[in-house]
Amino acid sequence: MAKKENRITISLACGDCKRKNYATRKNKQHTTDRLSLNKYCPFCNKHTTHKESK
Repeated sequence: MAKKENRITISLACGDCKRKNYATRKNKQHTTDRLSLNKYCPFCNKHTTHKESK
């Protein structure tokens, strides 16, 4: 039997400029809400909150 895939690829968008800068993977069973990480935005030249986008 094939193994069920629980991890999905998501993109992270900057909270200030709304550009999609990063792509990461998350487990959709354990993390059901939207992911929010503090990462560096090269367009804003500062660390901002990056949120999961569609």
